[in-house]
Amino acid sequence: MRKATTAAVLGLSTVLFTGCATDSAMKQQVDTLGDRVAKLEGRVGELEKKVDAQSAQIQSAKADAQSAADAARRAEAAAAKSETAAEKAEVAAEKAAKAFELKQRK
Repeated sequence: MRKATTAAVLGLSTVLFTGCATDSAMKQQVDTLGDRVAKLEGRVGELEKKVDAQSAQIQSAKADAQSAADAARRAEAAAAKSETAAEKAEVAAEKAAKAFELKQRK
């Protein structure tokens, strides 16, 4: 019985002394994890800044595209007015040519 008790005490003491983490070992592991988390947080912050910058660029590009579309609509309207004015000028030129011919015949 004494051998069994001694073996149990030795086994239990081995588990207690080797199986348990010391405060310094835990602190080292936590510090390592803390450093890794800090690096990751820094990287996430950088990525968030890049995403914000790209979002601003996208908004600017959308605004530029809208301005270009508006300018294209105005140009189309001006082209239509110019075409109408050119047709009226052709009609007037034809009338003037006919009037000139009639005057020449008299």
